[in-house]
Amino acid sequence: MLRSLRCAALFGGLFLSASALAADIDAASYGYPLTNPFEATIATTPPELRPELPLDDDINQSDRSVTMRPEREFSLPDNFWPVKKLTYRIATQDQAAPLIFLISGTGARYDSTLNEYLKKLYYKAGYHVVQLSSPTSFDFMTAASRFATPGVTKEDAEDMYRVMQAVRAQNPKLPVTDYFLSGYSLGALDAAFVAHLDETRRSFNFKKVLLLNPPVNLYTSITNLDKLVQTEVKGINNSTTFYELVLDKLTRYFQQKGYIDLNDALLYDFQQSKQHLSNEQMAMLIGTSFRFSAADIAFTSDLINRRGLITPPKYPITEGTTLTPFLKRALQCDFDCYLTEQVIPMWRARTDGGSLLQLIDQVSLYALKDYLHGSPKIAVMHNADDVILGPGDLGFLRRTFGDRLTVYPLGGHCGNLNYRVNSDAMLEFFRG
Repeated sequence: MLRSLRCAALFGGLFLSASALAADIDAASYGYPLTNPFEATIATTPPELRPELPLDDDINQSDRSVTMRPEREFSLPDNFWPVKKLTYRIATQDQAAPLIFLISGTGARYDSTLNEYLKKLYYKAGYHVVQLSSPTSFDFMTAASRFATPGVTKEDAEDMYRVMQAVRAQNPKLPVTDYFLSGYSLGALDAAFVAHLDETRRSFNFKKVLLLNPPVNLYTSITNLDKLVQTEVKGINNSTTFYELVLDKLTRYFQQKGYIDLNDALLYDFQQSKQHLSNEQMAMLIGTSFRFSAADIAFTSDLINRRGLITPPKYPITEGTTLTPFLKRALQCDFDCYLTEQVIPMWRARTDGGSLLQLIDQVSLYALKDYLHGSPKIAVMHNADDVILGPGDLGFLRRTFGDRLTVYPLGGHCGNLNYRVNSDAMLEFFRG
């Protein structure tokens, strides 16, 4: 970022022309109905405005697993057996077709709601699809990460690349015409680094890469989300927790409906009811979800590396061991705490690294600025009201991607990915 600022005066005219080429979608013509970014992030798109997608029974798919870190079979507690191998989901066409890899967002497994949606969208369009867990997910950290300390994006991408190669090796008879790559949220940042790595290793020669709502400055995005947990919420005091408040609202909502209907349209419908969450409550919900992801990452990294920050190194953990005390301890450590206590010490020990600012520059899109600027196969779709963006982030994207950037006026963080307008644009990018 500092380098780009120093060049701003000299190349101001060039940057302005690149910015003008970015596709900014007009709010009036866009038609997305949720103007509140918190609400869009949580409730996503009204069901009637989503594309028609195939049912699970109509998709030829299966869950498979690869062994990436065989030594973990012996070093991890017995109750970690489900994640000693890395599971992925593959959906295949009955003829030769392009294959698209999908990378999940922060802490999410391969079968996250958004990855499932994207799988159905691309499968219907005729693609083979491979769904992959985030390098920050519990299962990926355990089964595939060399250092089990995600956050150094280049190293996370190298781990992801090995997984992709293993997936291809496990499916040698699948007829693939071209390889594509996409990811949402943190998975989009990972996808950018994976694409850069592939430029030298050439295992896939990705034809096109689409980044959906990526963090630009990873530390800014983390800080924004961590701050949401600190929101002051009316109705919460020493005797009433946030979770009790939300549960009470949901209970009254279901009582008024007369039945319990837990489907993917629940939150949108809930937000249209009298029991809807306020801005502060929605912010707290988003922040809390992120805090749980951070706690899961901190706990898993500490346990695998025997650092003793959360779980005592020699503490016996069996299938009957309660992990509640360790979860409570992990929840006290936000993402900034995880970076300070685990990521930075490991990074410095392995690379003779320096300050936090140096690390931020290396793990964010800044590190790939020249590559992204000059690579016509990579595009970004983002939202102007995304809660993970900070000052200057959209400007960086405009200068770097030019007409390969599409900025939607609404949608919050990934809330409009299942909107028909967005899905059509995604398909058009890969077909073009």
